[in-house]
Amino acid sequence: MMTNAPDGPLLLGVDGGTEGVRVGLFDPSGTALAVARRPYPTRFPRSGWAEQKPEHWWLGLSAGVQEVLAVSGVAPSRVAGIATAATSFTMVCVGDDDRPLRPALMWMDSRASAEAAEIGATRSPALRYTGGDQASAEWMLGKAMWLKRHEPATFEATTWLADYAEWIAFQLTGERAASEDSAAIRCYYDRLRGGWPVDLWDAVGVPELRAKVPQRVVPMGEVVGQLTATAAAELGLPAGIPVAGGGADAFVAMLGLGVTGPGSLAMVTGSSHVHMLQTPVPRYTKGLFGSYTDAVLPGQFTIEGGQITTGAMVAWYVRSLAGQDAGPAELAALYRRLNEDAAALPPGSEGVVALDYLQGNRTPHIDPSARGMIWGLSLSHGPHHIYRALVESVCFGTENIIRTMRQAGNAVDEIVACGGALNSPLWLQAHADVAGLPIRTTAQPDVAVLGAAVLAAAGAGLYPSTAEASRAMVRPGRVVEPDAAATEAYRPWVDLYTESYAAMRPLLHRATALAAGA
Repeated sequence: MMTNAPDGPLLLGVDGGTEGVRVGLFDPSGTALAVARRPYPTRFPRSGWAEQKPEHWWLGLSAGVQEVLAVSGVAPSRVAGIATAATSFTMVCVGDDDRPLRPALMWMDSRASAEAAEIGATRSPALRYTGGDQASAEWMLGKAMWLKRHEPATFEATTWLADYAEWIAFQLTGERAASEDSAAIRCYYDRLRGGWPVDLWDAVGVPELRAKVPQRVVPMGEVVGQLTATAAAELGLPAGIPVAGGGADAFVAMLGLGVTGPGSLAMVTGSSHVHMLQTPVPRYTKGLFGSYTDAVLPGQFTIEGGQITTGAMVAWYVRSLAGQDAGPAELAALYRRLNEDAAALPPGSEGVVALDYLQGNRTPHIDPSARGMIWGLSLSHGPHHIYRALVESVCFGTENIIRTMRQAGNAVDEIVACGGALNSPLWLQAHADVAGLPIRTTAQPDVAVLGAAVLAAAGAGLYPSTAEASRAMVRPGRVVEPDAAATEAYRPWVDLYTESYAAMRPLLHRATALAAGA
């Protein structure tokens, strides 16, 4: 069914991330022949807002595909399948001419906090995915409501509210189709309960969404369409290559991590952290998202926790220290120094505690109006104390999510991790120590790209299912064991972290409202 011969089939995996797009060329065993990255900018027009131009995504993808073909030296005719992972829900307003009408509202954009509160107040059965009476400003519905209220002309002209991966699949194939993964995890779609939540749309005053989402919903790994001649010419590929359905980068990364059953927590780190469990039965829990039906694998349910600003928060701090004109070499040197100095500190950063809520809290509070905080400072503290406190706050937030998962009856026996946090031994060990769990990694670091290649392999028919493609294409890496003494030392600091949000929540909300001019 498959071959690793020099003239055998190859797979293109695409990961449209927060800071740039990655393109990987893989053989069917999961070996990377080449990986390319192209950055693109993000605008933050106001506090809590974040926007990107879809045109930048396509330019980066095109350049990335051409680079991996050139670097690998393979014949383009060997590419047997393509699939895309991307940030979600990053909303593209597509007009009747198939072009974006405005910059995309990124996944982290929390401008729809008021709309999210209204959605939660409906207590619609569709809200079982978010605890029954809460809603996230990151999801599609709140953003659509905001668009209708604040940019009504754009809303009316929009014929399709597409997620990032869906828009890329359209650019590749010319087919308008919703990703079942994106629809389930960010749009309240549930195949077992009738599909799209039209009753909820009516309840919050956006019945127009019936005409602004596709009726065709494609599971991850199934074929959306074939590469068009126009797209093929831009990418340097032959037309007709099958393009498989993709989805949210973190959920596609589960397949790139080999997490296809219960007990293993997939932790995808980067600008944000996402934590995901697979379960054979649904568990709807306040403080977590899910259980999503068929989001990753058919017949399974996915539970999600997440932190909005993790790597993005640390990068913001380091860039602030270095200055906006600092180059890559200067930034890298500063990261090394901060990591070395912070590693010499004990758990708890000698009294400095931080909240990682710079763009709000995703779980377990689902609070878009929360903001970050650093407290416990004295004149004895330096930049490395704050750096370690920020890193620890991310680990504390992950532990808070794990506790919530266990309280809901889910087993968490190990963490399978990927992403930027793995580049920092301090950060990786702190995660293991705070959680008291081993952290397993995989041989291929670009797991969302590999996960997309897994989907491409399934879509090309090289494997009978995405689960079997994942098992065949993912190879183990190393294991980081927790230090029992450090785990015990961290416990009171985790408690301070969780209590600081409860104590400061009213003041954080007031400050957010004042900053917004309310």
